[in-house]
Amino acid sequence: MERKLISSGSTFEEKVGYSRAVVQGNWVFISGTTGYNYKTMTISNDIVTQTEQCLINIENTLKEAGANLSDIVRVTYILPKADDFKDCWPVLKKYLGEIKPAATMFSAGLADDKMKIEIEVTALKT
Repeated sequence: MERKLISSGSTFEEKVGYSRAVVQGNWVFISGTTGYNYKTMTISNDIVTQTEQCLINIENTLKEAGANLSDIVRVTYILPKADDFKDCWPVLKKYLGEIKPAATMFSAGLADDKMKIEIEVTALKT
C-alpha cells in the first residue's frame, strides 16, 4: 500500500517532524489544523473566522489527497476555551452538517496563544 505525505510548506512541520496529512491506501489522516492562512501566514483574532479557515485548509488538503469533505468520517475539535465552541457551530454545520462525521471536542492548550481552535480529521476515500 503506497504511502503519501502531504505538506503545507510550513517550516513548523519540518522543525517538529510531521506531515500536514498522510494518505495510506484509501485513508487520509489530517493533522490538527489551525486557522492560519497558509498563503499569508496570518491568523484572525476571531474564532469563527479561524474555524472557517481551518475547514478551508482541511478541504484543500483533502483535495491534494484525492478526497473531499464528504469523505470525512471522524473529526476532533480542540479549543483552549470550551465555552467558545458554540460560536463555531454555524460554520461547522455549513461544512459538515450534511456529512455528519463522528466527532469529539475537548479543551486543551494549543501551541500558540493566537490559536483559538484546532481541527483534526480522518477521511476514507470512496
